[in-house]
Amino acid sequence: QVQLVESGGGLVQAGGSLRLSCVASGSIASISAMGWYRQAPGKQRELVATITSGGNTNYANSVKGRFTISRNNAKNTVYLQMNSLRPEDTAVYYCNAEGVSYYSGIDLRVGYGYWGQGTQVTVSS
Repeated sequence: QVQLVESGGGLVQAGGSLRLSCVASGSIASISAMGWYRQAPGKQRELVATITSGGNTNYANSVKGRFTISRNNAKNTVYLQMNSLRPEDTAVYYCNAEGVSYYSGIDLRVGYGYWGQGTQVTVSS
């Protein structure tokens, strides 16, 4: 059983900063890619940033230069440092993990499409 738990959301004024964290738990051997997505009210979920186990990153154009994704492979943790926040960054932020190698008994399996429960980020103007 693989679970993702986010933390670090909250209310911040425009121009401020927040740092999100997401920990993956379970009998995990490795995780290929982790990332952050967000969903604002009335909008579809959208990609914010992703990072591979090798450190390759990808960002949405709207957050480039303001957000930084990082991860600690040994701790199965991914972070999102968000600076210069804007009201349009207000959304529920979700952690995602893909290509998770985990043990089920003595079997090593690979799973995809794991999501956290989401953490609210609200940026006031």
